Amino acid sequence: MGKGNLFRIQSYSIHDGPGIRTTIFLKGCPLHCLWCHNPESQRQAVELLYMENLCQGCGACQYVCPAGAVFPKGYTYVVDREKCRVCGACQEVCRQKARTLVGREATVEDVMEAVKRDEMFYQSSGGGVTVSGGEPLMQPEFTAGIFRACKERGIHTAVETSGYAVRDHMMQALGDADLIFYDLKAMEPGLHQRLTGVSNQVILENLVCLYHEMKKEVVVRIPVVCGCNDSAENFRCTGSFISTELGTDVRVQLLPYHSMGEGKQRQLGWQEEHRIRPPGQEEMEQSKQMLCGFGLSVQIGGSM
Repeated sequence: MGKGNLFRIQSYSIHDGPGIRTTIFLKGCPLHCLWCHNPESQRQAVELLYMENLCQGCGACQYVCPAGAVFPKGYTYVVDREKCRVCGACQEVCRQKARTLVGREATVEDVMEAVKRDEMFYQSSGGGVTVSGGEPLMQPEFTAGIFRACKERGIHTAVETSGYAVRDHMMQALGDADLIFYDLKAMEPGLHQRLTGVSNQVILENLVCLYHEMKKEVVVRIPVVCGCNDSAENFRCTGSFISTELGTDVRVQLLPYHSMGEGKQRQLGWQEEHRIRPPGQEEMEQSKQMLCGFGLSVQIGGSM
């Protein structure tokens, strides 16, 4: 039924669709958003997370590292990322769990084993399975396989996507998806390119296709990121696009930026960090009112 790359399976999720859900986080994303809250999802390759605050300075990692990539620094042991082979030897001997490999190959059957363990919660809450990322459309066969297997068991399916993919891949991946959470990060093409590294032309075209041609239930999600996409002009353009190209029946969720990803950037050894201020409640309300002015139904936050 196909294989794919994932980095986490999270049970008892309550913010990734209706009811209690199992969320499958796939690894790999073509976008590189400045505010990414799952930076470990961007590369498909296995990566090493190092939480320096947990290190007790025992030195076991240095002794077992075959590449000589671990060395003492003060009271801890840090990683030379250029030498590191991501072999996992240091993880195996770290009693404090300061070093963790992120990412693994899995089959659809592997995923469904986790889903079956949670199935009783879906029935009582109206929940199901959500595939997130990373970007699920980067692995269309794997994503489609998960959704087919869920449909065979009568499980509700949802996906969180940026929509950045070849049209055929999108249609293959989402044919059995019941609900689409679709990100709109910025409307002006140049701004979108600067913030994410890619154009938004395909994203906007795919959104229209999903809604009008594939007749999917779509919830548009807009991350609100101070100093990036929170201008009045961006919200006016976004509101105009949604109401004109999709219609006013489409639900919109505004998601305030949070700084959870900044710590992970340090744990991955990223040299460049982007410190962004989370928006306040008043700023979120102003953004909501601008979109409501286009006749849209808008909520703050991602709960259903």
